[in-house]
Amino acid sequence: MPAHQLAPNITTGTSPADTSPTGTSPADAEDPAAATLAAEREHLAVSRAALRAMREHAQSLSADAAGDWVSQQILQALLDQRVAALADHAGTPLFFGRLDRSADDDLPGTIYVGRRHVHDDRSRPLVIDWRAPVSRAFYQASPSDPMGVSRRRRFGYHGGDLTAFEDEQLDQGQTLQQSKILTEEIERPRSGPMRDIVATIQPDQDEIVRSELGRTVCVQGAPGTGKTAVGLHRAAYLLFTHREKLARSGVMIVGPNRAFLSYISSVLPALGEIKVDQTTVAGILGDHSAPEDPAVSALKGDAKIVPVLERALWAHIVKPAEGLLFTKGSNRYRVADYEVREIVASLRGTTRYGPGRAALAQRLAHQVLVRMEQRGESPDDRVQDAVARSKPVKQLVDQVWPKLTPAQVLYRLFSDAAFLAAAAKNDLTADEQAALLWDRPAKSFRSAKWSAADCALMDELADMIERTPSLGHLVVDEAQDLSAMQLRALGRRCRTGSATVLGDIAQGTTPWSARSWTDVLGHLGFADGAVTELVLGFRVPREVLDYAARLLPSVAPGLAAPRSLRPGAGSLSVRPAPDLASSLAEAAGQALAREGSIGVIVPDASVTAVSGMLSHLDHGVLAPDSTEDHRLLIVPATLAKGLEYDHVIVVEPADIVAAEPRGLARLYVVLTRAVTSLTVLHAKDLPAELT
Repeated sequence: MPAHQLAPNITTGTSPADTSPTGTSPADAEDPAAATLAAEREHLAVSRAALRAMREHAQSLSADAAGDWVSQQILQALLDQRVAALADHAGTPLFFGRLDRSADDDLPGTIYVGRRHVHDDRSRPLVIDWRAPVSRAFYQASPSDPMGVSRRRRFGYHGGDLTAFEDEQLDQGQTLQQSKILTEEIERPRSGPMRDIVATIQPDQDEIVRSELGRTVCVQGAPGTGKTAVGLHRAAYLLFTHREKLARSGVMIVGPNRAFLSYISSVLPALGEIKVDQTTVAGILGDHSAPEDPAVSALKGDAKIVPVLERALWAHIVKPAEGLLFTKGSNRYRVADYEVREIVASLRGTTRYGPGRAALAQRLAHQVLVRMEQRGESPDDRVQDAVARSKPVKQLVDQVWPKLTPAQVLYRLFSDAAFLAAAAKNDLTADEQAALLWDRPAKSFRSAKWSAADCALMDELADMIERTPSLGHLVVDEAQDLSAMQLRALGRRCRTGSATVLGDIAQGTTPWSARSWTDVLGHLGFADGAVTELVLGFRVPREVLDYAARLLPSVAPGLAAPRSLRPGAGSLSVRPAPDLASSLAEAAGQALAREGSIGVIVPDASVTAVSGMLSHLDHGVLAPDSTEDHRLLIVPATLAKGLEYDHVIVVEPADIVAAEPRGLARLYVVLTRAVTSLTVLHAKDLPAELT
């Protein structure tokens, strides 16, 4: 039987004889497809009732059984998390697939695959979590390797109700060449935050999602390939597979801005994972944003400044002017200056700055105890600690090994030319040193105005002073836009874990954007990480993607052009707009007449003017920290990265390109945000690369 005959009617579905555990009624026997769908809907209703019972049981549990108040608070927090994870999202069914298994093992013969595990009151599984090992066959099984599956069934749904099904009889070599259910789900218009893709994960995406915790994966993903969703689903998979370990060490998602985080915020909760930190680089390093020349920011973001910072920090250690004199009663104990120098020399460079300072106090105290013992005394550890905290020891340590903050070191480095020159040695040229020096230094480090690039430098210094705590897993999206110093800061937070690194070299828009994933992984500290490429797009129509790809030879000549599975005939419209206000109003009206979200992407400098042109229409304006949910949204070009809209209207591409040094890369990003249609309006000539 040809594959296309397996599901000729997607509305009701067609299927070989069904083996649904719920059975069918005699009245449905004349229409096997309708009977099958009715049976599956009944199983969905039973599963929803079981999930509701699981949640009610979790709500009934009390933390009062814990012995003390602290334990009660911890237990209550765990119970609250459990209740939240068992929430039933009405807009999606509990399962989206079914496997009829032929394998001879202890597992059920029929398995329903869904977003979370559901069992009945006798602990029999009604739905199996998509992350469970047995569920892998739903994504990976094929006629050549059925993985113990005789039949795979996919369900279509709308508003949480099952509407259709498609079958693949894998044990008979039958598979769908193109699933209509998958296509409709991928193309389904959206509004609001990003949805999970758990029902539509493709085999190459599934391989990345199920990569082991100890493996760092870097995904080079063309627009529309689902790289962000893959990264989020990998986080969910790892939390399921290594729950206890990651519950202790933590998982963090790092995105380019707050608007992006708002867009992806619903994905992990929909998968039952509610305890995952989502933040930005600024949220980690500090939200300083003093204006700065991009060339200076690029210099500060270069890894060659690391040895400069290291020398600047350790240069604060000085030779002792005199030794230590400790008095106890009528006794005096002296440690000579040369002995202090020897202790300092033995510690310097063998430890971080902060622990070295503490160790110096203890070493000096130990020398005092040696002298006490030489006089017949019997001091213990308590005496040594008391000596280490004594005023003479503190004064000497402060003189020789002063307590420092990162801001103090950086302030001196950027305000003292001689100090900068000594720290720079041959790592920075004279011109680079001059660029780093402040023309008008602040009165002190406390009143200094720091830039975003300075935050990464202070984080580097902070780690030289005290070790940065590490997470269990880190997901970094749009990683191509991070500087070497920012990448080092993120890598420090994942020393003992692993990472999922996501991005697209072609979408690099910062002056320090990466040109190689090898460099990115090296700066993160994961030089042995595996780089995989997703080039097959599912979201962006082919006509739109091919148009945007005209920019690739100028933006990222080393990358292969992306391909899209969706032809998208008629999805692209490029219109001259001498009267921009009129053309924009017309394009917005046409988009509003269709289903789905609408993003009007404009040069940052034109946001106010474009908002005025659309004042007669209900719309919002996206800001870096906003969570706007208007159907019609004006989006500054610099905030468009990572976002998707069903219909995109791009205003004046030439101005987007002219606004920044890597303007063509920014335009590539902007042109690839459309899921259904792209309209380009231009009063000025289009960039030559698009003509």
